[in-house]
Amino acid sequence: MKNQFVSLKPGALLAPVPAVMVSCALPGEKPNIVTVAWTGTVNSDPPMCSVSLRTSRYSHDIIRDSGEFIINLCGEENLRATDFCGVKSGREIDKFAACQLTAVPVEGFAAPAIGECPLYLACKVTSVQELGSHNLFLGEIKQVGVSKALIGEDGGIDFGKAKLVAYNHGVYYQLGKALGFFGYSVAAPDVLERRMAKLK
Repeated sequence: MKNQFVSLKPGALLAPVPAVMVSCALPGEKPNIVTVAWTGTVNSDPPMCSVSLRTSRYSHDIIRDSGEFIINLCGEENLRATDFCGVKSGREIDKFAACQLTAVPVEGFAAPAIGECPLYLACKVTSVQELGSHNLFLGEIKQVGVSKALIGEDGGIDFGKAKLVAYNHGVYYQLGKALGFFGYSVAAPDVLERRMAKLK
């Protein structure tokens, strides 16, 4: 096969990535929100996530000193707030107030979750890795909150209702139609038909 690729200089070209709002707070102080695209799952047992922040960001020191952060997944309805919290600094404004967002207490955390977001993952920092332009915060997920509106009759989470948003190099996208499910390539025809019908 003929080589179709053009060689570019090394860069963080991985995409799409989730667009999330990370809430943080020091005990007794006003909470802050920072929009993060560089976040991800890193371990399943124990469940762990990471967020990567520039050291200059206001939230960086809050997360470092508090030892916690809350990843709030963002849907289409949260997109304007998601963008705003990525371009404005908490040093100058109260982002919860500016975006009319609700700070929801999370047991065992100084940081609140964002009430308008469909899901949240509350994490305790286990380590900080200095990488260069960014520091990587590893966190163990201690609590997961899911909007009641997303819970289906079977007790499962209907992620389609969340209208989750992805970020692709400067542009936001709403996730579209389901194309398959884990293991669909080897599923029996009746299982494939039934599961795909449920995803529509």
